[in-house]
Amino acid sequence: MTKIIFFGNGPLADIAKSLIEQHPDFQIIFHAKTKQDLEKVKTLKASDPAIFGILASFGVLIKADVLDLFEPYGILNIHPSLLPAYRGASPIESAILNGDQDFSVSIMKLVKAMDAGPIYYQETLTSDQFSPQPSKSEIYTKLSTHATNWLLSHLNNLPTPVPQDDQSATYTTKFDTSMSTLDPQKPASNLLNQIRAFQGFPKSKLMLGNQECIILEAHLDTNSPEDQHAKIKVACKDQNLIIDRLQPAGRKPMDATSFYNGYLKK
Repeated sequence: MTKIIFFGNGPLADIAKSLIEQHPDFQIIFHAKTKQDLEKVKTLKASDPAIFGILASFGVLIKADVLDLFEPYGILNIHPSLLPAYRGASPIESAILNGDQDFSVSIMKLVKAMDAGPIYYQETLTSDQFSPQPSKSEIYTKLSTHATNWLLSHLNNLPTPVPQDDQSATYTTKFDTSMSTLDPQKPASNLLNQIRAFQGFPKSKLMLGNQECIILEAHLDTNSPEDQHAKIKVACKDQNLIIDRLQPAGRKPMDATSFYNGYLKK
């Protein structure tokens, strides 16, 4: 039985942890979620040098005193981008905002510099492996699943990791609620990408009538008969954005027709 200390929080971590727990040959002996948990990590690892470390979206700085315990393989970090692209806190969200159609995942050795460690494995999933307009949840699920399955197949026989090209690195930032407001002066595709990228947090907001609403789902106007009869259209810089689902402040999510009938219909 291969023992693992798992580091992580959020959807990427939840998916990876679940897959590891289902595998009969691997056992997670501790799940580190906070900075305080690192003291127990040091104790466990010191008592059994054969324990592996796997990390996904931990969000806590791990210093050299912990990193050194996991040599020579290091803590194996699942990062959802084609490193060195999209280093930082929001790789999937940034890729969606940029209009990417393909999405990638890397497994690297964790080092002190942010997302700069050598690469054990990378894979790019092309657009035909996703839904036509994949949700953030779908992207998280598929990338984490592919990376974790690779780890489970190779953890006891890891290849030599390949250094990254730091000169080619790009960086992402953390998002916050100051970015939530949708700006119809931008192209409709930009707003659609923002709605998809900001699902869950920090969310995308728009005033419709006298109501501030969180926009949950939308699509570009195709001028189809169905779109011509859409209840809520937002005129953007280049074309209309059609709202499909939304949530008025203090209310439950609803479809656009229900919102129109309850708030906009005169």
